[in-house]
Amino acid sequence: MSGDVGRSAPTAPRGASAALTKVVATLGPASASAERIEQLVHAGARVFRLNFSHGDFRDHAALLSEGRRVEARCGIPIAFLGDLAGPKIRCGEIPADAPPLAPGELVELVSRGPTTHASARAVPVNRPEILREIGDGDRVLIDDGAVRTLCIGASSGGVLCRVTTGGRIRTGAGINLPDTSLSLPALTDHDRACVDFAIEQDLDFLALSFVQRAADVRGLNELLVARQSDPIPVIAKIEKPQALADLEAILDTAWGVMVARGDLGVEIDVTRMPLVQKQILRAAHDRGRPAIVATQMLQSMITSPHPTRAEVTDVAAAIFDGTDAVMLSGETAVGDYPVQAVEMMRRIAETTQGHFAATPEHVIHPPTKLQAQRHRTAALAHGVAAIVRDMGIGVIAIWSQRGGGARYLSQNRLAIPILAASTDPRAVRRMALLFGIFPARLERPANTADYADRIGRRAEAEGWARRGDPMVIVAGEPIGTPGVTNAILIHYVGEVCRLDAAAAE
Repeated sequence: MSGDVGRSAPTAPRGASAALTKVVATLGPASASAERIEQLVHAGARVFRLNFSHGDFRDHAALLSEGRRVEARCGIPIAFLGDLAGPKIRCGEIPADAPPLAPGELVELVSRGPTTHASARAVPVNRPEILREIGDGDRVLIDDGAVRTLCIGASSGGVLCRVTTGGRIRTGAGINLPDTSLSLPALTDHDRACVDFAIEQDLDFLALSFVQRAADVRGLNELLVARQSDPIPVIAKIEKPQALADLEAILDTAWGVMVARGDLGVEIDVTRMPLVQKQILRAAHDRGRPAIVATQMLQSMITSPHPTRAEVTDVAAAIFDGTDAVMLSGETAVGDYPVQAVEMMRRIAETTQGHFAATPEHVIHPPTKLQAQRHRTAALAHGVAAIVRDMGIGVIAIWSQRGGGARYLSQNRLAIPILAASTDPRAVRRMALLFGIFPARLERPANTADYADRIGRRAEAEGWARRGDPMVIVAGEPIGTPGVTNAILIHYVGEVCRLDAAAAE
């Protein structure tokens, strides 16, 4: 075998994104055609979000069908994430000609009908059961915190609040209660219907909104386990301050986590948001849990073809903090420049990962909790990291039948592409969310040597490596059997891999 261990900079596979950090794009009216979805894929999107707060199941099914056709045509694995609406609290009917609320004015939160307090203005809410849980001194924030009030006590019709920051409110505006621990169920009737839809349509992920405690995630997990032999993985959205108090238990229960900065940024002091984002990402990484950072990442690109410098810095900061994926919401769902927004997100990721390769001192350490558990695959991943560092390896390949081995490798943040293969289409799609993982559905090879030869040729053909370059192969025998990953092989691209016959048995 060749002794040349010089490392060449990896290039993107033909027609694919070179970004190790994945881009999640929300589908909506601005991205509802097969042509636009294909453009988003070629721009770099690898996961598409269906927002169940908007649209109906017919709309979502049509988007999913178009996406699956694009996936088959492009040969690039695409995952679909269904985002459950959760028990969102909103204003009821507000007259269109209602004047703005003024500081010092009284409002009464009511279930319906007029106010019972003579000097207060009525604000109906869609979840009247919360009225008995709001206590004196609790903040009640309306329309993403644009209007702020303070509870001063109960009334005969609901809750009486004094306006501290005024403004106009509208029908359907969101209400946030950062100081109130709510007993609302994590799953609404609409959410349960969405779960049925997700199972019928074979979605790849479900995001659970307004998680407050680990029990919320366990409830959805149990529902899915009772319905599926291979349950849809659950991503816990952290958007309530109460979730931060139970973060470790939530992470131990969920498949992954989303830093949902919209509601979370309203409910905590906004100056804490960068620190809380780092806290969530660090805790997720320590437990080997994939993470997504979401909300207003390139918000200005809803109406502008170019982002602000602050937005570019924000996306890069999330990548430096170790997120697996960054998410676009309105930018691709309703924006004027959805393709440009994905391209910009991908370019920021590619530029930032170039810094990782050039500065070895910028290291995100392996997941500490996985190391402490002495898990075999986690230990193999740690060994792969040492080989990559010592030999200047530019590409890794792993046969990961269910995606677990690829996930462990991903969490070591090796800053080079990892080609992951499986015969299982679900596993392949789910791996599309993982940092650094470039999945492919392949026929099962005869053995590890056969896989090394085939994946080496694929790496060369796709432009990840040149003939004679070393690459690391991670697999187990019999190949394709879940839970037997136990071997690391150094293979030189273009050379026939020969293994001792006994070792291949």
